[in-house]
Parts: sequence; C-alpha cells; structure tokens
Amino acid sequence: MEKLTELSHLFVTVFLAALAGMMVLPAMADVTMFALCPGRDQCSLAIYISGIQQAIIGVGSVVITPLIGNLSDQYGRKTMLTIPLTINIIPLAILAYSRETIFFYAYFVTRTVTAMVSDNSINCLALAYVADKVSEARRTAAFGILMGTFLTAFVCGTLASRLLPLTLSFQIATFISMLAVVYARIFLKEALEVDDLSQPILKTRLDAIQQDGNLSKKAPAFKKILTIGDVISLLKSSATFSQVAVVAFFHSLAGGGQQEASMYYWKARFHFTKNQYADQMLLAGIAGMISQLIFMPLLAPVVSEEKLLSIGLFMGFISMSLYSIAWAIWVPFATTALVAFVVFVPASLRSIVSKQVGPDEQGKAQGCISSINSVAAIISPLIFSPLTALFLSEEAPFHFLGFSMFCAGLAMLIAFFQSIMIKVPSPISTHKYSSDSTEA
Repeated sequence: MEKLTELSHLFVTVFLAALAGMMVLPAMADVTMFALCPGRDQCSLAIYISGIQQAIIGVGSVVITPLIGNLSDQYGRKTMLTIPLTINIIPLAILAYSRETIFFYAYFVTRTVTAMVSDNSINCLALAYVADKVSEARRTAAFGILMGTFLTAFVCGTLASRLLPLTLSFQIATFISMLAVVYARIFLKEALEVDDLSQPILKTRLDAIQQDGNLSKKAPAFKKILTIGDVISLLKSSATFSQVAVVAFFHSLAGGGQQEASMYYWKARFHFTKNQYADQMLLAGIAGMISQLIFMPLLAPVVSEEKLLSIGLFMGFISMSLYSIAWAIWVPFATTALVAFVVFVPASLRSIVSKQVGPDEQGKAQGCISSINSVAAIISPLIFSPLTALFLSEEAPFHFLGFSMFCAGLAMLIAFFQSIMIKVPSPISTHKYSSDSTEA
C-alpha cells in the first residue's frame, strides 16, 4: 500500500508536468506562423525553425539525459526530477506574457535550452522510479499506467487548449508547471533507500573543496558520470538491449518525422486550424489513454512484451501510411483509432530494457535509451523538415503532399522488422554493466 501511495504521487507529478506542456502544444503551429509568417497557411521558415529547434534539443539531450539518469542512481530520483520540473516554467512564462515576434524568439531560445534538460529526463526518471518500486513481473503493466498518465494529461491538456482562449492557456499552463514542482517537493518520496545514495551533490562538492583546497580538482560527485564508453559497454552487454536500442532509434525517428510533418501537412492539405488539430490530438489521446490504463494491464500478464511491441510498431506503420494518403478530412480523425495499438510500444520497450540491468542501474539504462531517442531526434528534422517543405511547395518532384509522412511510416516498418527478431532472455537483476565493474 505504501508503494502504491508513492507511485500515485509520482503519477500526479507527471500528470501536472505533462498537462502544462500539452495545454499549449496544439497552439504552437499557429503561434509560430503568426510570429514568422502572419496570414499564411504555408510557411517554410516555420517548418525549418521548428526542425532546427528539434535538432538542437536532440544534441543536448544525447548528453544530458543519460547524465541525469546516471546521477539519479547516485543522488536519488526526486532530487534530479526537481531540476527539469523547475526549468520547464521559464518558456511557458514568456509566452504567457506575450506572443509577439520578439517574445517568440525569446521563447524559442529558452525552450531550446530547457528542453535539452527536461523533455526526455522527466520520462526517464519517472520510468526509473517505477522500476525501483515495482517487481519485474508487474513492470510492463506499471509502465503502461505511467504512459497512460502521460496520455491522460495529453487528453486533458488538448481539451483545455480546445476550450480556453490562447492567452489564458499559456497563463494556466505556467501556473500548473509551478504546481508540479511544489507537489513533487512536498509529497513525492525518494525511490531509493537512503543508504544507497551518495551525499547531496552540492555538499559533496563543498567537502571536496574544503579537504583539497583546490577548486580545479574534480569533485567526487562526478566520478561516475556516464560516458560514451559506459553507453557502448551497456549496448554490448546484451544482444537484447542492442536490438531494443535499434527499435528505439527507428521508432523515435518515425515519431519525430510524424511530428515534423503533421502540423504543417494538415494545415496545407485540409487547412487545419488550431481547434481541428486539437480535436485530432484529443481523439488520439483518448484512444491511447484507454489502451494504456485499461487494456495494457489486462494484456501484459498474458501477452509477451515482444509481441505487444511488434503489434504497436506495425499499427504505427499502417496509421502513418493512411495519414499520408488521406483523401478526405475524416480520414485522419478515423485513423487515430489505431493509436490504441501504437501506444503499446513505449511501455513494452522500456519494460524489456528495465529487465536487462540491475536495480541500481535503472537510471543509467533508461537514460541510455532516452539518449538514443535523442540521436534520432537530431537526425529526424534533418531528413523530414526539408522533405516536408519540398513536398508542400510548388517545386515538389511529384504531387504527394504526405510523402514525408509515408517515409516516417517506413522508419516505423524497419523498427517492426527488428522487433520480431527480439528474443528476451531471463531477466538479469544482479549483474552490473558499467565500465567500473568491467575495470574491477
């Protein structure tokens, strides 16, 4: 019961943090185009600047996410979770004040910097927290509930965006992001045992300075920072882990491609407004929420994670293919029903990963996968932003407005073929894969 209470506080924290972001997401296409290309339905500059932002965020996340995940293994999940929750407030506050062009650029810069720390880290730390508290047998269902919490926030945030005026949406989102930090600090308990944690980071640093009297000397707090060698060692340690890493990369590449293309594709294809885009997101969120909170806990005990992963990836390919050839405005709305299967992917993938490492390396393992997702996020806009801009322009080599969406579907299909080759061995709960252990 105590662990259930602790998890419920985590879910509330995650819900509030995700809700703040989701409330403003449907409006970002309109906000971006109003600031950069007012009065137009097509804007290559908006597509490129969004792609550049995603790529820069991906570069930063590759380094920062595994670092935060690894530090959480030493200093605690709650301590490290406070950092991304807090900095998420800044960009929301800027747009809550004004959405004029100069403030949009201020938002663009701050959002780019803060997202390097926050976007993947919150998910990574929440997954590690759940893995700390839930047994391996129930972990897939628990991860599904966590993903369902994100999707519940997605639905509530999208609905709020649909109903609230633009200015009020950003103001309320800023307040909710502040509330998430306060709630976490008051109610969320540390997931790891106190004896397993190092001293607080700042205290360790000050102690080192006092003892050595040398500011340039490296502090003990950062002796175990995750390096590229640690990531490579982790990938080499298990064939299953390496296969899942490949699946994670192409799944994230496909998701990034869809994100890059969708807002501008639907605007050019069917002249979508903020409200129509929010309606589509709302339907997708409801389908995903029901699937994760109801179907996933029922299916996880009887269907293997590998099969759920493959089903989700194949349905992802089908949905993106249908999006790309949408011949009427009802098609994208109807196709969102497949999201009920697509959302099997994250929980299944993360559950497989969590069972390949020991209990004291959950942050490192989840951070490694998040880092791989970030690499895909770097590559995705380099591919899909120019592709989307080209096929939505008059210079397209052939008429296929949804060609970039179809290419994203092909990336999902590659992930599917890799997933059907995954054979999960018995869970490894005691062995460590860090470079420290190999050196010993």
